[in-house]
Amino acid sequence: MAQIKVYYEPEMELLTVFWQAPRKNQICTELGDGIILMKDETSGQPIGLELLSYRPGDARFDSVSVEIGKSGEVLT
Repeated sequence: MAQIKVYYEPEMELLTVFWQAPRKNQICTELGDGIILMKDETSGQPIGLELLSYRPGDARFDSVSVEIGKSGEVLT
């Protein structure tokens, strides 16, 4: 079972979500609208995301979807 870690820093308005452990060598790509995707530098595999200027109830969170599972099989 995957563990998801969520960190919220209200004073910085920053929400960080990791579905894999953070890496020393990770790269970040801005997807637009203040959404940052974090990936493993070696494999390019997504490991987390950050939402900038986040406040509880932020509508952008409705547009973020993370599916974990094997190809063709989605775990909920």
